[in-house]
Amino acid sequence: MAVLIDTPVWPWRGRRWSHLVSDESYDELHTFVAAELGIPRRAFQGDHYDVPEDLYDIAVSAGAEPVGARELLSRLQKAGLRRPKRGSGAG
Repeated sequence: MAVLIDTPVWPWRGRRWSHLVSDESYDELHTFVAAELGIPRRAFQGDHYDVPEDLYDIAVSAGAEPVGARELLSRLQKAGLRRPKRGSGAG
């Protein structure tokens, strides 16, 4: 039962980004993001939020557990909360 964040290494639009997930529920994730980071719900990416590097330390200080990208994905999958990438579904 944790909100997890990986290292901000993912480049996009001149910034580096982290992924923020919950290994408990989407509700836990939405509550954390609204209360601690102020990221709008419309930014939810199906099973995670992308967090800009300038909010990484804030997320960790608020209780997000820093993990590597592989651990984040593994725990998301084990929780049954991983959604398939868009466009990668079976035809």
